[in-house]
Amino acid sequence: MKPEIIGKNGISLRDKWSAGPETHLGLGTSGFPNFFVIVGPGSPSLLANVLLASEDQIDWLVDLFNTARDEGIREIEVTDEASRQWADLMMEKASKTLYLETPSFYNGAEIPGKPRVFMPYAGGIRHYRLMLERCAQNNYSGFELRHEA
Repeated sequence: MKPEIIGKNGISLRDKWSAGPETHLGLGTSGFPNFFVIVGPGSPSLLANVLLASEDQIDWLVDLFNTARDEGIREIEVTDEASRQWADLMMEKASKTLYLETPSFYNGAEIPGKPRVFMPYAGGIRHYRLMLERCAQNNYSGFELRHEA
């Protein structure tokens, strides 16, 4: 049985992503605080060495969690704006490739009726690392860090 992941206001992840996954840095999605994905949609995992990509993401998340612990942050959530900006950047990078021209599992073509959305980040692992570094240096921009209520 597949898990049913429920976010804020009772919205399921399946419903939230019914038109295709929306993430920020391929790590989280708005409406689902404290929910993180490793090597999922929006990450470079399928277009890079998956072990290297997962290590980069896990190291980054460890730093985020340590920061949250040290600063008394209890809730971390992707903003809607960050998700939109990441989707735009992903399409910009993908448009410079041939991936969008060919039906494949990269864009959901392997399952009839599945939304056609290019899911991996095609900007390269080095650029992805730079994006992770910039996010952290800018107080985890794109994520709302909330203290205990």
